[in-house]
Amino acid sequence: MNVGFWYNDIMAILGIDEVGRGPLAGPLVVGAVILPEYLPYPRFDWMLELKDSKKLSAKKREELADIITRRARATGLGWVEAREIDEVGMSEALRLATRRAVKQAQQLHEPFSQIMIDGKVNFLSGTALGKYVSVMPKADDLVREVSAASIIAKVARDRYMVKLAEKYPEYGFERHMGYGTEFHREAIERLGVCPEHRKSFEPCKSMCGFVSETKKVSKNTTEVGKKAESKVVDYLEERGHIIIERNFKNRFCEIDIVSVDIATIKLYFTEVKYRANDIHGGGLMAVDKKKQKQMQFATEIFLKKNPKFKEYDPLLTVAVVSGEDFVVDDWFALEFDG
Repeated sequence: MNVGFWYNDIMAILGIDEVGRGPLAGPLVVGAVILPEYLPYPRFDWMLELKDSKKLSAKKREELADIITRRARATGLGWVEAREIDEVGMSEALRLATRRAVKQAQQLHEPFSQIMIDGKVNFLSGTALGKYVSVMPKADDLVREVSAASIIAKVARDRYMVKLAEKYPEYGFERHMGYGTEFHREAIERLGVCPEHRKSFEPCKSMCGFVSETKKVSKNTTEVGKKAESKVVDYLEERGHIIIERNFKNRFCEIDIVSVDIATIKLYFTEVKYRANDIHGGGLMAVDKKKQKQMQFATEIFLKKNPKFKEYDPLLTVAVVSGEDFVVDDWFALEFDG
């Protein structure tokens, strides 16, 4: 990871902001930008014009977006389509779009020492980059890198919606960019929804009878879970682990697999997550903070009941299994405060 470095003795910031959280149609887009160091020369004057994209005219946004794309040290855009938003929900979509934007920005291998996200939520929490994140309300108007991210995301999404208007002219996407204006709502009432509408958002939801994925859970969920756990057991045993217990339960939480690696004197508490495909963001967003706390409580109880493992280092881990073949895609450790 290109983290923990300084650029010309100035802290390098990767700024992140999203556009398109509220529209009834179209994608969610997250921008990520690393700017060059500002110097008091005319060629850097454009950086003084950076601010929240909503405070700029469309013409000025277009102008600045082109400059940012050419002159920034790194830029990235993370897109999540309407159908993905319907499948994973907005919270997961924000995490997924942020991860995609950062991954694209990192492809240029430009170092940075801090990540600044507009708002109050660390959408990289649970990833290797999460500890480098600072969150700040109104950062899109206070931090240049975040302003730049806001601008390139807004312009990219607006351009997409204008092109979309050519495909679906009756909805007037070029006028409202997918937001729920009176004109747009009337068009939906008259024409119904198109493939670019978010069917989990009202009024689209009522019109198309949308049912969230969480309500479509099939009766064989338990069987699928057992298959996934068995694959992870095999995965761990191949790596020298001894399985101590499966489905350890208490009033706080159930931990799927408890295993020990005698060679390293480590005790692993593994949560298994199954994904039919990778649109849910994989292991990077598999376990939220609440679940992590529950796992930690359960771990502490396990250690009290099993003092023979008190010399072992406890680790909370997540295994991600996906696809019809139940492939173990990822197995990684979470931070443990015990």
